[in-house]
Amino acid sequence: MQRGYVVIKRYQVLPPTAPVPAPDDVLEMVVREGARKMLRDMLEAEVDDFLGRRRYQRTGEYRGYRNGHLPQRTIGVGMGAVEISLPRVSDVPPEVSSDGFHSEIVSRYQRRSRTQARLLARLYLEGLASGDFEPVFRALVGETAALSPSSILKLKADWQQEYETWKKRPLRGRYVYLYADGLYLNAGGDQDKTAVLVVLGVDEQGHKELLAMEQGYRESTASWSEVLRSLRERGLSEAPLLAIGDGALGLWAALDEIFPTTRHQRCWNHRVLNVLDKLPKRFQPEVRNKLRALAEAPTRQECERRRDALVARLRGLGQLPAIACLERDWEDFVTLYDFPEEHWVHLRTSNPIESIFSGVRLRTNASKRIRVRENALYLVFKLVLRLSLNWRSFHAPNQLRLLLTGHQFRDGQLVLEDAAASPLARAVGA
Repeated sequence: MQRGYVVIKRYQVLPPTAPVPAPDDVLEMVVREGARKMLRDMLEAEVDDFLGRRRYQRTGEYRGYRNGHLPQRTIGVGMGAVEISLPRVSDVPPEVSSDGFHSEIVSRYQRRSRTQARLLARLYLEGLASGDFEPVFRALVGETAALSPSSILKLKADWQQEYETWKKRPLRGRYVYLYADGLYLNAGGDQDKTAVLVVLGVDEQGHKELLAMEQGYRESTASWSEVLRSLRERGLSEAPLLAIGDGALGLWAALDEIFPTTRHQRCWNHRVLNVLDKLPKRFQPEVRNKLRALAEAPTRQECERRRDALVARLRGLGQLPAIACLERDWEDFVTLYDFPEEHWVHLRTSNPIESIFSGVRLRTNASKRIRVRENALYLVFKLVLRLSLNWRSFHAPNQLRLLLTGHQFRDGQLVLEDAAASPLARAVGA
């Protein structure tokens, strides 16, 4: 929309699956249209040669007649290089142009079209390391321009702009659940690792959305507080009902500071691994099965009964460190029983965000180490946007609306108050 002389652009991030051709790439459009026209003229000339006459020309020999065209189709012709010689204009009057003539189609020193640049960036995103571009693209486009790893990295400047725009976008609506975790990447100095703090939200329709992605100093309370505070300033004024994460203490301390009413649900997968890490290998298969059964208990009471049985078993084996690990922060592991049973499959673990990290690691491992921290952040941002196309929505989204309107759940079931036992009914009866 336009207000006066100020043009307000709506928030927009290029989808990861957007077509490679840039929509306003004049150079690419001119070249493609020229190639299309040349191919069309050659096909028409081929028909003229076959019939022995041009269109509307009459000859004594009949060899058939033109009958329109077949349905239009697209033919892949690969990518290549076009040799050009830009025209020059001398003695341009200053009133015409202060800096002389410059082509608006092919800019000065331009070596590739914007469409080709987007293709290179897309292939980098999909896993082709920057060092691989030199041999691959010299075979495709010829000896036309330098394709060093540093030149490829410059092609990702659009990612930075998209990230900065996305980072400042306002948040609207209500988010019921939050997933939060940190991802460590080999970026920066030789011995350094970059922590990328990621927050995923679930809105009232059950759709998952990437809400925040920031660089942090490890997973400290200060770093998480800054991320959560930025969410609040961008519109997340109403605290989510539940946050799901692993055992990072910085996250939970920051939540208590920024969103004190948000309840905590710790990841059962992480707790299972932590407990098994305290045990000798000979006990791990048995305890792993018991921990899985414990995490999938149908009620909170049954969960605690299974926990007590497992604690007794571990005490009999003399595994006191494993018992201490199992019982630590117990209340944060059974919070899910106060939420709909249909959501438990989503709430027991931080898998929704861990699955994102798995896809990111597959790509970043191909790069070994990214020298610039910011480039690592932009790469992860684009990867997550691409992976978001496959995110699964929450089961039973209608239950989310019940939660937001204040309805209570016990052991996953909606609590229906008995009218005769309500305070209002007792007051009327008195």
